[in-house]
Amino acid sequence: MPTLEKDKPKTNRIGLPIADYKGAESTLCNGCGHDAISSQIIKAFYELGIEQHRVVKLSGIGCSSKSPAYFLGHAHGFNGVHGRMPSVATGVMLANQRLIALGVTGDGDTASIGIGQFVHLMRRNVPMVYVIENNGVYGLTKGQFSATSERGSKSKSGVANPLPAIDCCQMAIELGCSYVARSFAGDPKQLIALLKGALSHRGTALIDVISPCVTFNNHPDSTKSYDWAKEHEEPLHEIGFVPYFDQITVDYDEGTATDVTLHDGSRIRLKKLDRDHDPMSRTGAIRMLEEARANSEFLTGLIYIDPTSIDFVSLLNLVDEPLATLPLEKVRPPKDALDEIMQELR
Repeated sequence: MPTLEKDKPKTNRIGLPIADYKGAESTLCNGCGHDAISSQIIKAFYELGIEQHRVVKLSGIGCSSKSPAYFLGHAHGFNGVHGRMPSVATGVMLANQRLIALGVTGDGDTASIGIGQFVHLMRRNVPMVYVIENNGVYGLTKGQFSATSERGSKSKSGVANPLPAIDCCQMAIELGCSYVARSFAGDPKQLIALLKGALSHRGTALIDVISPCVTFNNHPDSTKSYDWAKEHEEPLHEIGFVPYFDQITVDYDEGTATDVTLHDGSRIRLKKLDRDHDPMSRTGAIRMLEEARANSEFLTGLIYIDPTSIDFVSLLNLVDEPLATLPLEKVRPPKDALDEIMQELR
């Protein structure tokens, strides 16, 4: 029986159905915010009609770094050493600037073991999209506090975090990142818009996504549960059974704040930027982040953008042809050139 036109799957501008942009089946906990982020990444690339052979997915170690396996199954991929994804991403873009680099990392991979790598990626303005799946805990090692956990937040056992939190967005702005945004895993409408903007930006585009951990950081004393809780984190015991939870979603107006109740009854407060905010004001962006921190709110939306910044590849004045495709005679200096350099250094 012939396939009717109405039965054919809807395709994007390059003729592909959205199913082609999916990856393997997720092995993360049911209800994990990371899977909600993967869904919006799939949708963003599909709606923009991006060819997957032009994309390279990069990650480090952690629950978040498993995510690239679950989207864009036909893209290139590299799972790096813990905290070292930025170096790999920098090398990739220097070797082939025609690629679209998408780095997916976590708050542990970025703000703890990889903080030095993160700092230099931001200051160099390497052209890539850098997504932090931020849940405030080390999910693979049973839920210890991460460096983004707020001071005073508590684990499920009642232990309080004595250390101040690192705000990755504020740090990125201060270091020179040219596109800085924050969103919530359960706000698909906002997140997909920020992802599309990031993919259209030339330079480092950082999106810090609050992505509640349903297993370790989703309780009444958690600030990164599915809804701004009063503090952070959850169980520090071995997990033998992880119950099923539906993903939490929100929909609220610009310029307003909303409290999100997590699966365990904890709450988190989100505040969405309104149109009066000028995202091209660096000092204004930092001031708003400080005010949000003082009010125990997560500020979401496009926080800062500098469309005039020069990205790292352009700064190096590289040739248009990818370095990875150049023949050896073009990339290897001849002996007389090396002799001349050595002579000048004497």
